Amino acid sequence: SEVSSELLDEMNEEIVKGDFDEVKNIANDIKKNLEKINFHGKRADSIVKGMLQHSRIGNTVKEPTNINKLADEYLRLAYHGLRAKDKSFNADLVTDFDENLPKINVLTQEIGRVLLNLFTNAFYATHQMQKKLGEGYKPIVSVKTELKEKGIEITVKDNGIGIPGTIKDKIMQPFFTTKPSGEGTGLGLSLSYDIVVKGHGGTIAIDSRENDYTVFTISLPIE
Repeated sequence: SEVSSELLDEMNEEIVKGDFDEVKNIANDIKKNLEKINFHGKRADSIVKGMLQHSRIGNTVKEPTNINKLADEYLRLAYHGLRAKDKSFNADLVTDFDENLPKINVLTQEIGRVLLNLFTNAFYATHQMQKKLGEGYKPIVSVKTELKEKGIEITVKDNGIGIPGTIKDKIMQPFFTTKPSGEGTGLGLSLSYDIVVKGHGGTIAIDSRENDYTVFTISLPIE
């Protein structure tokens, strides 16, 4: 919307000059921006509604879901979310999707929220590492899916600041956060744990080394 506001100023300048071809081009750009605002506004609305429904987990209908597509979509959403705050941030996004993955019955919106949370945390961790190490460091966030004997495994890995061993056991607790005041609610991983374990009968595991990497592994059973 900020870009669109600037474009309108440019448009007014072009109108004064009488360059109506350029005016039309700018109008098209503004229309595309408004479509994006509408699309992501609706998406944000559905995410918030999903959060409000969290207390009623289990009451919603599970539906066959393409986990590869969901993971890819939320990986990019999380990345652009961070880049919207800091344009200088760039990361390598690595995907390794198992093509034989069947659709599985899950609460699509809820699993989407878990993935969004893990990706957002991963980009945050690499962003912090970049601030620490400077230009020589390259942020990498990867997601891998694999069909296992008992279900589907989703692995989210980053080469960020990692999780100190002293707090690894606490990070799934409600309201526990490592982020500065005002930046984290401390509910993301706690909600993710509830969704995966209580809502879907799955597991969520953490492997991390401080100043090196973090790996989250989610297993979802095939019903």
